[in-house]
Order: sequence, then C-alpha cells, then structure tokens
Amino acid sequence: MHCPFCGNEDTQVKDSRPSEDGAAIRRRRFCARCGQRFTTVERVQLRELTVVKTDGRRVPFDRDKLARSIRIALRKRPVQEERIERIVNGVVRQLEASGETDIASKQIGELVMDTLKEVDPVAYVRFASVYRNFREAKDFEDFLGSLTETT
Repeated sequence: MHCPFCGNEDTQVKDSRPSEDGAAIRRRRFCARCGQRFTTVERVQLRELTVVKTDGRRVPFDRDKLARSIRIALRKRPVQEERIERIVNGVVRQLEASGETDIASKQIGELVMDTLKEVDPVAYVRFASVYRNFREAKDFEDFLGSLTETT
C-alpha cells in the first residue's frame, strides 16, 4: 500500500480489526519513510460490476456514489451511520449475488427505493424525487397518493 502523504511503497500494518458487521477490515498503517499514519478499509468484492445507464453508457459501479446518495436521502433523519453502512452493504451484496456483471441503473434505483421504504418513509420520498426526476409539486402529490394507496 502506497503512503498517501509521501508515496512510499513501504508501509506497515499496525492494527487490524473487523468493521461494518464483519463485511470489511479496517487497517491502521504507518509509513516507514515519513512517519505518517493512515487508515485503509478492505472489503470483499465478489465480481466487478458495471452500471448500464439509461442512455446506454457503461460505467464501473461506484460503492461510494451509492453510499453518498443514500446518505443524502437520510440526511437529518434518525438513522445511525452503522445502519446506513448495513444498507449500503446489503444493496451491494444483492447486486453481486444477482450473478450479473452488468447492472441496469434502474435496477439499482429500485433496490435502493425498496430498502429505504422499509427504513424511513421520508428518505424514501426524497430518494424517489431525485430518482424519478420530480419536476413539480404535482409529481410529489401523485407519488404520495400512490404510496398511501399501497399501505
């Protein structure tokens, strides 16, 4: 692992511990050259996933982008960071377990919406407003109307 401060290739692991419910390993590292300490996180990756956008573009799956969008939907909601990590891990596991390497962006969005619907209804509506590209208040009214009909 290269040191992010000086670029040295000789770094040493000082401490390792499981994190995120055992889905990752957090490692504290030390650079022999500059003496700086830094943390790395190691996760199991079953396969390389590619996201197929609605316009046909293909981009590598970005776990951090998924986590950011979920965090934005859950901003200022009573959901702990550990729960958010479990949500992200669960979505990634479901995508990897599908057996497909090419995943439609629509499939990811629907999976996140289904998860958020169970976790927090406000976050569900927030995510849906971006994912479904709401343009005016009527879009919210229609969506909320369909939401109350199903419950």
